[in-house]
Amino acid sequence: MGKSCKGALPLYDPKSQPMQKEKTYKIIVAYDGTNYCGWQRQPQVSTVVGVLEQRFQAVFKTEIALLGASRTDAGVHALGQVARFRTTLSIGIEQLKNAWNNVLPADIIIRELTQVEDTFNPQHNVAQKTYYYHFFQRRPLPFVYRYGAYYKPTIDLEKLTECLNVFVGTHDFRSFCTGQDKENTIRTIHSITVNSFKKYGFYRITIKGPGFLRYMIRRIVGACLDSACTPELTKEHLITALAEKNPSQKFDTAPARGLILRKIVYK
Repeated sequence: MGKSCKGALPLYDPKSQPMQKEKTYKIIVAYDGTNYCGWQRQPQVSTVVGVLEQRFQAVFKTEIALLGASRTDAGVHALGQVARFRTTLSIGIEQLKNAWNNVLPADIIIRELTQVEDTFNPQHNVAQKTYYYHFFQRRPLPFVYRYGAYYKPTIDLEKLTECLNVFVGTHDFRSFCTGQDKENTIRTIHSITVNSFKKYGFYRITIKGPGFLRYMIRRIVGACLDSACTPELTKEHLITALAEKNPSQKFDTAPARGLILRKIVYK
């Protein structure tokens, strides 16, 4: 194997490591989703899982299958995606993490790697997921533009908060998802808050809940931002749309680049 471009970290030599009984590991991954067609593996396109599995095989000469907690869509980012894999490799945790990170592209990094019980499933027993949605009210600097959506119309922040609060609680969110991927579209949102970071020129919407439907957050945020800059749209329009349980709404879907999976907490 050729010399690593990250010379500070040693490469892994699979021939020097004996195999052993299969173990289960949990990883916490951060990634910039700009250059990927989402988290989930797909044929003939680049995905985060695809890169992680391919690079693992390249350095350790054995295959793994990653199971992720959340299937983030194309262009969506993560600071705290959780995934599980199993392997029979006999290797220390720090060496495994460092050798794997050493061959990953700059836009993906494994933040934590720990051994867990074989029964661990990252999609089960989730207490809460936290997502950020960032948006700008002035043109962002070039090195941050890909992590937030730029909205030229003036956003009424008080109205935005009022609209977002429509969705807090347990509701049928069929009107605010694809409407096709799940038969049960009832979900619970624990809280939604809006914070201003004027020093950095962006706003953050923080959404917390145990689970979300595909496009659910982006459709809620898009509808609320649309309403917050359009005088004739009120929170009553959102209440009506939510009650209709019809995914064919005319509200905007917020761009993927503003959405970040912040963290996942388990029971």
